[in-house]
Amino acid sequence: MELGLNGRTAAITGGSKGIGRAIARGFAAEGVNLVLLARGKEQLERAAEEIAKARGVQVLPVVADIANTESLRAAAAAAKDRFGAIHIVINNAGGPMRRMDRQITWPDADWTDDVNLKMIGMLRATQAFLPLMPRDGTGRIVNVSGVASTLVFGTALTHGLNNAAMNQVTNYLANDLAGDKITVNAVIPGLVGTEGRQAWAENMSKQTGKTQAEFLADFCRRMGIIAGRWATMEEVASTVVFLASDCGQYINGSQLVIDGGMSINPRPA
Repeated sequence: MELGLNGRTAAITGGSKGIGRAIARGFAAEGVNLVLLARGKEQLERAAEEIAKARGVQVLPVVADIANTESLRAAAAAAKDRFGAIHIVINNAGGPMRRMDRQITWPDADWTDDVNLKMIGMLRATQAFLPLMPRDGTGRIVNVSGVASTLVFGTALTHGLNNAAMNQVTNYLANDLAGDKITVNAVIPGLVGTEGRQAWAENMSKQTGKTQAEFLADFCRRMGIIAGRWATMEEVASTVVFLASDCGQYINGSQLVIDGGMSINPRPA
């Protein structure tokens, strides 16, 4: 399938590791140049060097904080100087669970900090890069949220708040930018085997006296994932790349769930 992405440029927040780096690799395989944003300089530069060397595309690593408007404006200016146009914006950055206590007991600052990072950070990044996006039908914005938007994961209240808000804002932005021929979609991953989750599974398997495969099979069964496993980062990345391609140009305002059937909420007979 010809995706028509060769020679375009994508900006990816949270691009130094995990799903963000997998998305960057997926785009690079299609000949897309990259602007990778993250807060950690060393890991960011390693990711940029590895992808550029493997695929021969141009990769600009920019240390940036999506919780800071001026930081993102500076990142957009650097991207403009290097590439001119940014065809694709991937809003992927977000924080881990702050801690595991009841979030209703948190002070205001902890709630607002979480929302400021992911939800408002997505708006900041979109606003910063929007002036660089062409109005010729190649503009794509993809927001990476998560199934905590509709499912309840114990103490993940602010994760749910962020993801649900991101999905709703996707609809508003799709409507707002339709006249500029820029599509806006959300992908909603379920549980994904990121580096952090793989390390957690390895540790838990040792604690329970099971192999990692046995532990994950039991865990996925308890979580109601009918696929029997969690997603790979590459599976999420492939979906994002498709939405950003010419093949996805008629998909707008969608919320595409990638969760192995977890959200159908199965119950035993």
